[in-house]
Amino acid sequence: MSTGIPTASKPASPKGVWAPKTRLAVGIVFVGSMIYSMLSSPLQPVPERTESPSIADLDTRRKRESGVSSTSPMRLRMEAFIKEQQELIVRELEKVDGGKFRKDTWTRPAGGDGVSCVLQDGKVFEKAGVNTSIVYGTLPRAAIAKMRVNHKALDPDIDSLEFFAAGLSLVLHPQNPMAPTVHLNYRYFETMDKNGDGKAWWFGGGTDLTPSYLFEEDAIHFHRTIKDACDKHDREYYPRFKAWCDKYFFIPHRGETRGVGGIFFDDLDEDAKDQEELFAFVQHCLKAFLPSYLPIIEKRKNLPFGPREKEWQQVRRGRYVEFNLVHDRGTSFGLATPGARVESILMSLPLTARWVYMHEPEKGSKEDRMLGVLKKPVEWI
Repeated sequence: MSTGIPTASKPASPKGVWAPKTRLAVGIVFVGSMIYSMLSSPLQPVPERTESPSIADLDTRRKRESGVSSTSPMRLRMEAFIKEQQELIVRELEKVDGGKFRKDTWTRPAGGDGVSCVLQDGKVFEKAGVNTSIVYGTLPRAAIAKMRVNHKALDPDIDSLEFFAAGLSLVLHPQNPMAPTVHLNYRYFETMDKNGDGKAWWFGGGTDLTPSYLFEEDAIHFHRTIKDACDKHDREYYPRFKAWCDKYFFIPHRGETRGVGGIFFDDLDEDAKDQEELFAFVQHCLKAFLPSYLPIIEKRKNLPFGPREKEWQQVRRGRYVEFNLVHDRGTSFGLATPGARVESILMSLPLTARWVYMHEPEKGSKEDRMLGVLKKPVEWI
């Protein structure tokens, strides 16, 4: 879930949190972006299957025979959690919109699967996507060497290493210009030996709000809900990850942020807190999504608007597209990855957008006020 921001804009590495040179894009969960922060060269081709069962096969058997419990490997617990949350979120969004999501499932020969849930031309959402991705694979020696910069526990003398990646990614683009777009991504990465025993691991993720029109009470509610989830685990998390988010979602060629921010973090591993604590933190953050956004969309979805407001929304969506396609390295890497599922990669893009030559909002207007906040991020709480 890559930065796409100039070096001068990158946040200092937070204490206890490794910040890699190329952080994971949070726009879409797919094979390329799930592993982009760990390598910048292509993966080796997936080897032909042998008689021995793969780790994916062993995990499938384990789930079938024993289910998933608190004693299961973290990768299975994270997989079960994000799939459960995907179903819950889709169910609640369908209540808001009145329409139904299209659900597409896919599998990988080397192990893993995913579910893409997309709603288009709904009553409330012009486009909404909620995706899960589960990936098993093998990292080559060169990739392992690059990963060791941030994860010293990795053995530098092995030629290859099994990995697992899981994530949930969500983007909602409402019809009404008064209702904000929202994005979310939470993910887990783990390396394993041939027996499936976990080695290095880390969590990443975040969420951010992108309104076309500023309602300060909405931004305050969104940030306060996220802060409450963070504060349950560490009171330094919210201010640290909020600043990281503001820098991450900066559009350098426009000199403005994509929206009013939220939180962003990556590479949370044993140097930050133990695995159980971090899993609980990610669970609280993901579970905070519905309380953070549903009250806002319910309040704004039926507000009156006219052609002027719709045009401004389309202009702002153009900025959203610019960030995702120009500055999000994970998206670029994913599109360049052979066999990538392009439809899932581009799920985050709005159904419609607009580029108006030399567009400038009228001074003192609601649009100008919004732009002012985007050029100078605000401390909402």
